[in-house]
Amino acid sequence: MFAILKKEINTFFSSPIGYLVITIFLLLNGLFLWVFKGDFNILDYGFADLSSFFLIAPWILMFLIPAVTMRSFSDEKKQGTLELLLTKPISKLQIVLGKYFGSLILIIIALLPTLLYVYTVYKLGNPIGNLDIGSTIGSYFGLLFLITSYTALGVFSSTLSENQIVAFLIALSLCFLFYIGFEGIADFTSNSLIEQLGMSYHFKSMSRGVLDTRDIIYFLSVTAFFIVLTKLNFKN
Repeated sequence: MFAILKKEINTFFSSPIGYLVITIFLLLNGLFLWVFKGDFNILDYGFADLSSFFLIAPWILMFLIPAVTMRSFSDEKKQGTLELLLTKPISKLQIVLGKYFGSLILIIIALLPTLLYVYTVYKLGNPIGNLDIGSTIGSYFGLLFLITSYTALGVFSSTLSENQIVAFLIALSLCFLFYIGFEGIADFTSNSLIEQLGMSYHFKSMSRGVLDTRDIIYFLSVTAFFIVLTKLNFKN
């Protein structure tokens, strides 16, 4: 598994992909939070608060993570190297986990520099330090769990087609469905149970600063489910 993981990381950073992903994520967040005028601009908001970042980050990641994961298996299929990979003394699950964690680590690396936002807002507070630390930590944990699930959806989608664009669109659709789609269905049907199937419900719950085991189990279950589906499907 670690050989696959190392190969994935090296592939990302031996080409512009890794640097491009990190740059785009930070640039888009930076522009919306500090430059563009509007509801997301922290300086215009008037409060030492990072809620704008945690509102917009899931939507940026919804596009960014499928762009990272779309090549995971579709590229192997297109180049005909998947069969060669299967001849190696490594299990299918290890191959899947290697590719999964390779993509996940890249996204986490892109997320780390955003901790500077916390420091900046902490200093901008009046008085200094007037920031809800508990809510911020909970939101970061929620974002981390959201990333793990998005990545699992993306890697699974890459097994469905050897065309990377198709894999990207499938992953984007799945991420949209799981993040906000169930909430829309719940609003339409007035069924609160359907809303709880969506990631947005559990992400918002964690963003309040309370790490409920039900939210953690939800994200881990979605991640594990799609990793298993990937293992079952990637050979096809």
